[in-house]
Amino acid sequence: MTVISESEINAWLGANSAWRLQDGKLVLSVQFQDFNMAWGFMSRVALLAEQQQHHPEWQNVYNRVEIALVTHDAGGLTEKDLRLATAINRLLESSGS
Repeated sequence: MTVISESEINAWLGANSAWRLQDGKLVLSVQFQDFNMAWGFMSRVALLAEQQQHHPEWQNVYNRVEIALVTHDAGGLTEKDLRLATAINRLLESSGS
């Protein structure tokens, strides 16, 4: 995998405002109504990640989930990160979150 350029990252972020760039990673913070909704979201993301063979760094505290994406093997952000982030966006859209 090839690391994508800063201009590609900025263009993607411009169209996906819920995400931010932090410490070289794509980061998304989401807050849900309660723990069950947050955990359910994490379970659905885990299935997407497994399908794509690209696993996020994440954290869950009660109703909040933070996801960080980076391709460690490539040493930065790659198309794998953008694909998974886009799939996560679709998941959030379809769930009404």
